[in-house]
Amino acid sequence: MSRGLPLSKMGCGTWAWGNRLLWGYDESMDGQLQAVFNCCVSQGVTLFDTGDSYGTGRLAGRSELLLGQFSRDYEGMGKDQICIATKLAAYPWRLTRSAMRSACRASADRLGRPVDLVQMHWSTANYAPWQERPLLEGLADLYEQGLVKGVGLSNYGPRQLRSVHQRFVQRGVPIATLQVQYSLLSTYPITTLGLKETCDELGIRLIAYSPLGLGLLTGKYADSKMLPGGLRGFLFRQLLPGMRPLLDGLQAIATSRTKTMAQVALNWCMAKGTIPIPGAKTLSQAQENIGALGWQLDPGEVAELDQLAARVDRKMVQNIFQTQ
Repeated sequence: MSRGLPLSKMGCGTWAWGNRLLWGYDESMDGQLQAVFNCCVSQGVTLFDTGDSYGTGRLAGRSELLLGQFSRDYEGMGKDQICIATKLAAYPWRLTRSAMRSACRASADRLGRPVDLVQMHWSTANYAPWQERPLLEGLADLYEQGLVKGVGLSNYGPRQLRSVHQRFVQRGVPIATLQVQYSLLSTYPITTLGLKETCDELGIRLIAYSPLGLGLLTGKYADSKMLPGGLRGFLFRQLLPGMRPLLDGLQAIATSRTKTMAQVALNWCMAKGTIPIPGAKTLSQAQENIGALGWQLDPGEVAELDQLAARVDRKMVQNIFQTQ
């Protein structure tokens, strides 16, 4: 087992914290982000997912810096349960196991505390399979040396996952988590690849990133006049027409439950046995996400959403690094 790794039922993703290009971050948001952090921890959402590649341009590493500051400043209930999970990028210049150990030390320096869960951000199997083994060995080194509480992977399919698991078992290093893109708009990792069954068999917790489909499943973009600019807006224009029945179904269940569409979509992820990690840039978004906890969709509602999701003709674009 991983060493005392606390994993809450839901986490908070921090991709947007420092990302100007896609999410419009600027430093004036930091006070609001601290309020998001404090709210999450106080309500039992203590898993925070970040990455050493998060933060654009001169803001590289900003997400980790903020998480470190916020966790130091927080003094309320749940402080001892805070779990910071960072993903180390398989950059082309990272070629050795020592490069991954150095990357983790740099993340810990930005955080001002040890990394709890260190994750391989993506597999290089699709384009540079020779690069991957030393990077994975470096991850295992971190666990063996007691520098992290757990090791995880991201964007791995069942075949690659089994291969890494077998190699790590030989070193006595458990894989604690696997993180994949998963939502009502992106069911591929589970329905097509069968990752949940593989993870259950191997004792690995499945983390769902982008569980709200970049915001599409919140319902706030149903009006075409409300679409964001840039790449997200372009993508949304492609997807929205074919997902109207799904949005209508989400809204109907949300109304009957006195919940929001986002809360229903997140609860569906939890009903599927995953830990969703929705992002939040404002206190109101964090509070809405937390409202997905403390109740459960019934099997009939889950099945209805499954059917509606299966009928969506154009799914969310899959991560190009996702392996088989």
